[in-house]
Amino acid sequence: MTANEIDDADLPDPSLKNIIDQTTLQWVFVGGKGGVGKTTTSCCLGVQLAMSRKKVLLVSTDPAHNLSDAFCQKIGREPTPINGFDNLCAMEIDASQEVASEIDSAEDENDIFNQMFSDLQNSIPGIDEAMSFSELMKQVQQLDFDVVVFDTAPTGHTLRLLSFPTILEKAFAKVWELKDRFGGLIGQATALMSGGNNPAAAQEQMLGKLEETRAVIAKVNAQFQDPAKTTFVCVCIPEFLSIYETERLVQELSKYGIDSHNIVVNQVLFPEKDAEELSEWYEANASGLPKEAQEICSKMLARKRMQDKYIGQCFDLYGDDFHVTLMPLLDHEVRGVEKLKPFSELLVNPVDLEE
Repeated sequence: MTANEIDDADLPDPSLKNIIDQTTLQWVFVGGKGGVGKTTTSCCLGVQLAMSRKKVLLVSTDPAHNLSDAFCQKIGREPTPINGFDNLCAMEIDASQEVASEIDSAEDENDIFNQMFSDLQNSIPGIDEAMSFSELMKQVQQLDFDVVVFDTAPTGHTLRLLSFPTILEKAFAKVWELKDRFGGLIGQATALMSGGNNPAAAQEQMLGKLEETRAVIAKVNAQFQDPAKTTFVCVCIPEFLSIYETERLVQELSKYGIDSHNIVVNQVLFPEKDAEELSEWYEANASGLPKEAQEICSKMLARKRMQDKYIGQCFDLYGDDFHVTLMPLLDHEVRGVEKLKPFSELLVNPVDLEE
């Protein structure tokens, strides 16, 4: 065995088979820059997980939901069975809208407690989104699924979402500190806002709601930081901006203590050997081709060289520690179960560049 073969044997497997085999995983987040194929990767991962898990749920947290388009069927706010599967469901929800509707309902009912809780949400920067995330996680946790795959929004929104448990824990720590120091004042304020109608009960209700939410967030935060239960799959394409944003995402995930050791590179021109042969053939025969054909071949070869450069950088950055999976650019859209199933196989049995 050569030195190169020994080195290759030590490298992580270039597939997502490690996720399929890790039966303890409960939460799998899929994210990256907009337009890199996150939804397709999420759907394919869900399809593969459904082959080994009892019940799998796909959740879209991106306001621009695409799961319905990917599976070519209507998917709503409740778990919707995917056609062709008896153990795979999907749902498209916007937690911020869920919370907003609850607040509107409370205001219609003139519920002083809910109005106070709404005021508290609005008093802490970012807590409205964080509370929305809390409601989302409570909703998902109440469902009976072995593993949940999140198809997330583009990077910036996803990072905010994943930072919410930490934000809320800090916010609630401050609230509890204030409660201990100014409990009497809080009671008086509650009495004034409730019009004197059982202020103790209103205060107890508000603090109870806060404690319930704090407990959920603490549990979620602990699970997110447990690599046995949670992992994040970074998705990119072989272009500068996408690779750059992937590096930022990996660094931020590390700060939040969230495991990430898988990168999927989509839209890759395959295979490398054929591209080299085509390049040699083109150089020898370009003069005899129509102008349009020359332009097409020239652009394709230029893009292949650009992709090779960024794929090389990706392996230089992550090849020693990450499972880097290359997914081919196809000549058709990957929509519908009939096309998602064979494409999903490439996540666990990737294209061999050496063939």
